[in-house]
Amino acid sequence: MSQNAILKIKAIGQHWETQDPFLFCAYHRDVFPKGNDNMEPSVSLSGRNIGQDFGGKDGWSMYHGSKVPGFPAHPHKGFETVTLVEEGLVDHSDGLGAAGRFGNGDVQWMTAGKGLMHAEMFPLLDTKKENPLLLFQIWLNLPRAKKEVEPHFKMLWSEGIPILESRDDKGKISRIKIISGALNETQGPQPAPDSWAADPDNQVAIWKINMDPGASFTIPASQAGINRSLFYYDGGSCSIAGEELEAGHGLDFNPTSPITLVNGEKPSAFIFLQAKPIGEPVVQHGPFVMNSPQEIQKAVHDFQRTQFGGWPWPNYENVHGREKGRFAIHADGRLEEKA
Repeated sequence: MSQNAILKIKAIGQHWETQDPFLFCAYHRDVFPKGNDNMEPSVSLSGRNIGQDFGGKDGWSMYHGSKVPGFPAHPHKGFETVTLVEEGLVDHSDGLGAAGRFGNGDVQWMTAGKGLMHAEMFPLLDTKKENPLLLFQIWLNLPRAKKEVEPHFKMLWSEGIPILESRDDKGKISRIKIISGALNETQGPQPAPDSWAADPDNQVAIWKINMDPGASFTIPASQAGINRSLFYYDGGSCSIAGEELEAGHGLDFNPTSPITLVNGEKPSAFIFLQAKPIGEPVVQHGPFVMNSPQEIQKAVHDFQRTQFGGWPWPNYENVHGREKGRFAIHADGRLEEKA
């Protein structure tokens, strides 16, 4: 494979640099301690900057949580969050009265649209052993025409997300979890209805790729004008389009070239993002993403005035009962429950 397939190589940390229409990807890997009866860490929180704990002390962070780790109520406007929770659980609550608990392979696709408050807390349900969390949150922009749509979220439960097994000529296996887009004849789930991904012409792909030691896998070429990035977040070493790289790197690619991955001696894991760019101005102010500074000013003013509808829950760090399984209650009252 010619190295001119690679346009850019960059180191990755907790926040990954992405390409239009993706805004960034947040990567959280924590090994939380045992939980107590209130789903809080069973150990002391001393030495942590509670409310802004991102230091990873002892292998985990409280983030903005004061008792349960996570992200208490905060606003979003003008974009979408696609939250992949491979390990652990997330408790969702939002300003529309919708709620959920999801994880261990589930994905939540949330369209903030015209504005929404939501909380994402990480309840520590296991009191006998550690509570690991592996979470990716991809921020996907909305085009100007969709920035004022009604907020919405959709659950992509793990049972309905296809995983394609690709066996190379040595019998080694790569597993491709197709959250959005298609590979060969395997089609991923439908995204949220107002998403840039809802139009197949935009060629949005979100895949999680896991490769056995020594496995080979080729991502087929796309077409000119499509943005493609691969994030190598876990493993030892891998040859990517002819470049030998250690885990902890992201790459942008020429879309007209196939991308061949030849894994090294350890299992490796990747996130692949692809899409036609929206190609509009992006002005971001924290959790607001609009097309101009004036629109940002209006978004901030609207939130200060309305709180995007307010907060119907007992507190900003709302968690659900420990007896709850995986579930989702939508703003219209529709209930989904999973084992």
